[in-house]
Amino acid sequence: MKKLIITLLLVHICCAGFSQRLLFYVQNVDSLKHELSTAKNDTSRAAILNILCWSYRSINPDSSLLLGQQALTISRKAKYPVGEADALIILSFTHLQFNNPLKALELSLKGLKVAEKNNINSRKAWALERVGIAYRELKNYPAAFNYLNLAKSLFENDKDSMMVVTIQYQLGLTYFAMNKLDSAYYYAQLVFDRSEKLKIPWLRSNHYEILAKAYEKKGNFNEAISLLKVVLSISNENVYANYSIANLYRQVKRPDSTIYYAERALEFAQKHRSYSQIIECATLLSGIYEKTNPQKTIEYNRIAISFQDSLINSNVANGMKNQLSFDEQERQYETETVQAEYRNKIKLYALLAGLGVFITVGLLLYRNNRQKHKANKILETTLTNLKSTQSQLIQSEKMASLGELTAGIAHEIQNPLNFVNNFSEVNKEMLAEMREEIEKKKFDEVSSIAKDVEENEEKIIYHGKRADAIVKSMLQHSRSSNNKKEATDINALCDEYLRLSYHGLRAKDNSFNATMKTDFDESIGNINIIPQDIGRVILNLINNAFYVVDEKKKSGIENYEPTVLVSTKKSNGKVEIKVADNGNGIPQKILDKIFQPFFTTKPTGQGTGLGLSLSYDIVKAHGGELKVETKEGEGSEFIIQLPV
Repeated sequence: MKKLIITLLLVHICCAGFSQRLLFYVQNVDSLKHELSTAKNDTSRAAILNILCWSYRSINPDSSLLLGQQALTISRKAKYPVGEADALIILSFTHLQFNNPLKALELSLKGLKVAEKNNINSRKAWALERVGIAYRELKNYPAAFNYLNLAKSLFENDKDSMMVVTIQYQLGLTYFAMNKLDSAYYYAQLVFDRSEKLKIPWLRSNHYEILAKAYEKKGNFNEAISLLKVVLSISNENVYANYSIANLYRQVKRPDSTIYYAERALEFAQKHRSYSQIIECATLLSGIYEKTNPQKTIEYNRIAISFQDSLINSNVANGMKNQLSFDEQERQYETETVQAEYRNKIKLYALLAGLGVFITVGLLLYRNNRQKHKANKILETTLTNLKSTQSQLIQSEKMASLGELTAGIAHEIQNPLNFVNNFSEVNKEMLAEMREEIEKKKFDEVSSIAKDVEENEEKIIYHGKRADAIVKSMLQHSRSSNNKKEATDINALCDEYLRLSYHGLRAKDNSFNATMKTDFDESIGNINIIPQDIGRVILNLINNAFYVVDEKKKSGIENYEPTVLVSTKKSNGKVEIKVADNGNGIPQKILDKIFQPFFTTKPTGQGTGLGLSLSYDIVKAHGGELKVETKEGEGSEFIIQLPV
């Protein structure tokens, strides 16, 4: 029976309104103390102490701290996680009474950890709510919303409608604290609608209190007063509502109404033994009477000072003393916990180490026995596979490069072919016309047409040779390298691959567009290189440059013009080929990895990670260097240095 009573009281902690909870516990403190004196086990004592801790948190916070500490100590000794979580969470309430949100946050996080470790969902949700409220008091509103919404989800999963509405009320207060009044109104309306369905008067009061605060902030004092009077119609002894109405009447210069509601607020605060509210109400009345009735001013001032001294000397001083004692207990508990965990870990590690040594020795003996028979065979197979894989990957990368050229070649060759086709069509028509003129024996016209046909044939021959030259040039890239260096016009090679790369990408994606710029040093002339290999390097760098500027453009940056610059320069016995872009640059953390095989920043399926690695090897084989200069957010520049 006692356990049932304690359980019901704990449920009441979560569900009752402030004024109802306060009055309920003040009236039942004596019976709870009697239950405590007759409790037969530690779990019951811890549960009752937690309820008493809750009861005293507003009227006597120092006693609340002492009771909560006792509940926490007993729960830990009895290994009673529910009691431990309750004590930590309720103590966090008490520390908010001391205006210490940091300590409240620390304790509620500890309570959350206990609830999560022991899978106590009801306490976990309650702890999440308290963490959210503590963060709100610390003005960390994003964290407050995060924890309050987590608590709301848990309460919704448990179908705890009462606490869901309570969380909505706390969310409304958080929006109000941020001065987001529209959102505060929204949650106030949610609280009101739910309170009507659930028939919970104190939640209706919360709804009107939020709206009243909002109207007061907007300077609409009369509307705020009307809403607070609705609160009084629900709970006549609501100290906050009476005090707020008095304060609002004072601002609209209605002294009689101010005095009436202030005296009511003081009366109910004294009845409920709420020291902080007594001080606020007495101070308000002292100020009201300051000019009209000095005697009253002195009287109320004496009440405020008296309760302030009492609060400071009793609650705060003892609370600080209790807090110091509590902090010392917590440090000792945490030290003991850490030491116990450390000892357990040492034992576990020693056991695992011994077992590991035994297993390792057995495995080594077994492995060594088999290794003699398999080592050579495995090594031979592995080397063969590696060589085969390496050849396949390099060929795959070369074929991918050739495939990217195909679309560009098609575009380049299409132009002369169009001329050939067009002039052939014209000649066909002109020959038909010539036949007609011959039949009519108009030989002057026949001669003129024949001359035009001859001119068209010359153009067909010219553009046919253009197409032939393009095909021969491209075959130089498509065939395998013979590793023989040839005198090559590096400027022409760069210009050719710049255009082919651009048209190839345009063929794959017609939305692609970029500005191409060149700056060639005409004094370079021909240099001895393997054109197929250096061509692959240049093509790879240009393709990469077009890719990064296109990605930056797709990110939606305004007034951004994607640009790729290819330049050449002869200096100090070397030829420099630069491929620069105005993309996003290369982050410093990956700059050292870009020439490593298989490293790529492209999405899966869009790059093998071999392009830059092979390019680096090709340039090194030519006795040159491949370097990169980059600046995040502004672009990159790849530099090929080749000996003349």
